[in-house]
This record gives sequence, structure tokens and C-alpha cells, in this order.
Amino acid sequence: MPNLVVLDLPAGDAFVAALRRVWEGGDAALPLDPRLPAPARAELVEAMAPGAVIGGDGERRSLAGGREVEPGDALVVATSGTTGAPKGVVLTHEALDASAAATSARLEVDPRRDRWLACLPLAHMGGLGVVVRALRSSTPLVVHERFDPAAVDEAARRGATLVSLVPTALGRVDATPFRRILLGGAAPARTVPPNVVATYGLTETGGGVVYDGEPLDGVEVRTGDGTLGAEGEVLVRAPMLLRAYRDGRDPRLAGGWLPTGDGGRVDDLGLLHVDGRLTEVVLTGGEKVWPAAVEAILRTHPAVADVQVVGRPDPEWGELVVALVVPRDRRQPPALDELRDHVKRTAAPWAAPRHLEMVESLARTPSGKLRRPVR
Repeated sequence: MPNLVVLDLPAGDAFVAALRRVWEGGDAALPLDPRLPAPARAELVEAMAPGAVIGGDGERRSLAGGREVEPGDALVVATSGTTGAPKGVVLTHEALDASAAATSARLEVDPRRDRWLACLPLAHMGGLGVVVRALRSSTPLVVHERFDPAAVDEAARRGATLVSLVPTALGRVDATPFRRILLGGAAPARTVPPNVVATYGLTETGGGVVYDGEPLDGVEVRTGDGTLGAEGEVLVRAPMLLRAYRDGRDPRLAGGWLPTGDGGRVDDLGLLHVDGRLTEVVLTGGEKVWPAAVEAILRTHPAVADVQVVGRPDPEWGELVVALVVPRDRRQPPALDELRDHVKRTAAPWAAPRHLEMVESLARTPSGKLRRPVR
């Protein structure tokens, strides 16, 4: 039976070479995030139970207590998780092939003219997905050890045409030289250039499966009705879905539908509109408020550098809509009334924050998502 092999390597050519060797040997790979502190690394390795590790010297060493993987398994990816402990998502070679084929078809990737740039962490699908797509489509690939705006701009000047970014990274680079930029991780903070494609997906879907609201070829999207999935929950069915979690659990529902935990709707044109995590919705005065939608509006205010919207218990309203704001100028922070008016110009009045807190910064996951409080 094949083994699970930890790739304890920085991003770069050595990582890609090690990944190839693991696959050629019939094993599955577990990318380990080098930024994790030692206790977190040890906890993750213990939970995933790999049978071997490839370290910085390129040598493969056996580990005690490893659990085998199934034939055909290609990757085990630890979810970053906005809350709670990460899970090991098992993706097969078949799923990776389906994902790479669908992405390449939608982006019209041509290995003769295109070059992928991987500059996001390879322990998460935002970065790892780029490597997978490039290898599976035989498209030239450049891998950076970490995100560096100057290095990204230089890679574009040297011929990189395709890249995957998160909103915080997009705002720090020159987007114009790239033919296509896949943007995931969180809602963009501003209007994006025309070469940017907003993606929706999970680690469990092998990365983005919906581009600018439109599902990729072979991907089906619907919303739950309370019998199959929660009411209004986004459900996905596709050939690139996970096989199971590392502990053997299969999260898919009857008919192969994956519940995403996100609320949303599919419009008459078949386009998906995602409101946010079902667990994040704020119930205030009997009305639902989706934090991500309000955050997107508040980020367009010139005095707001970053923002997070949360619900706080309130005896009268049930929950209060609270905005945690990082101001652009701490000497002239925005006032609550002006932010409320700003929201009410484009959203229902109950979505406007009733309380404002100024903060130094907001906690985010490696993929750029806001870390949400456990509810």
C-alpha cells in the first residue's frame, strides 16, 4: 500500500522535484507549512500520520506510526480553517487531473505561450493548485519561496502570464502584465482589473471551481433546501472533489453533493452568488446580515484600510452589527455615522454597523481570509 510522505521543504524547484518523486513512487504528499511553529508542526504531523518525510536535504526518511493511503491518492492538504482545527483533505490523482483540465480550459492555457507563477504558500491550495495545474498541463512554472511584490513584478517582466493571488497580495503588485490573475481567499477590497478572475472554492474542491460566478466545466452548483443540505447552503458536485478526510470521513451528501457551509444563491443565468459562511450570519432585529457583504462596502470608504464585521450579543436586537476598522489615518479615523451612511447607500439599513471599534490590525489565515470568531 502507498505511503503518505511529508514534504518539509521551502517552496521552490526542490519542492516540485520532491513532489514528482513522491508521485512517481505511487505515494501521496503532505505539504508542510514551514511557517508553522514547532508545536503546531508536530501536532499536524501526528494527526495526519505520515509514513515518511522529505526534508531540506532532499533525503527521504521513514516515520514510525504512519497510516497508509489508498491507491490513487495524490495529496493530503491541511485546511487552513478560519476557525477550529485543520483537517486533512485527501485529493486523488483523478481529482487533480479534472481540476487542472477544467481550469486550463476556462483560462485557455497554452503551454507554448503561458507560464504559471506560484508565489503563495504551497501548503495551501492557493499556491499548491498552481503547481498542480502547471505539472498536469505541462505548462512552464516558476515557484517563489515566498510572496514578494518586487519578485512578482520581475517574474511578469520575464514572461510569467498566469498567477494566483489573494486580495492583500493583489494590491501590492502590478497586475497589468499578467494575462490572467486568479483571485481567491476573500472578497476583493476594491474594483479589480479586467484580467482578474474572482474564484470560489474550498480545499475540499481542490481549489477554485467557480470563476466569476460561473462553474467550471463539469462542476454543478445548487443550494440546499433543508432536506439536502441546510436551507440556502451552497452545494457542489464535481469530479475534482476530495475522496475523504484523512480520518476516513466522507463529508459528501446523497448524490455526491458537498455541503460547503457557505450561504448563497444561484441566479436565473446559473451564476453563483456567495453571501458568506452560514455560521457567520448576524441576526439583528430578526434580519439577516452577511458580514462579508458589509465588509466589501466598508472597504470602499476612503478612510477604511481594512475591516471585519461581527455580531455581538444584545438584549434588544439579539445581535448588534459591529465593525472592527483599521483606519487609513489614525489621526483622522472614520466616524460611526459616516460609515453607517456609507453602508445604507447600497445596502439595507439594518446592515449598517451600530457600533465601531478601531483596531491596529485584523487576524487572517495564510490564504488571506479573516479569522472569524467561533460561534
